[in-house]
Amino acid sequence: MINVNYRDSRPIYEQIKDGFKKQILTGIMKKDEKLPSVRDVASELAINPNTIQRAYRDLEAEGYIYSVAGKGSFVEDITEVTGKRRLELTEALEKLLNELQTVGVSEEECMTIVHERYKAQ
Repeated sequence: MINVNYRDSRPIYEQIKDGFKKQILTGIMKKDEKLPSVRDVASELAINPNTIQRAYRDLEAEGYIYSVAGKGSFVEDITEVTGKRRLELTEALEKLLNELQTVGVSEEECMTIVHERYKAQ
């Protein structure tokens, strides 16, 4: 299930959204699989249902899930979403690398950060 860290600086709904995204992108949750109801997640995490609803709404807006009235929320086919998201992330990385270069971070320092991040997984 999804974990919430109250010491994390990110809002709870973002943590929940990111948790579901990770499960979808890693294949833990499959296409057309039903997500737990807002009420069930809220109860399990002891969080206001509006917080869960916001996370689901954002996930739907980003194309990770879809809703069926009266039935619930389901995992979307993310092949198109992942391609689009990869492009967005690549562009964001290029912007970040430009900024890092501007403030004097060397290529070697950047590569060290990247290598350490991939080793940590």
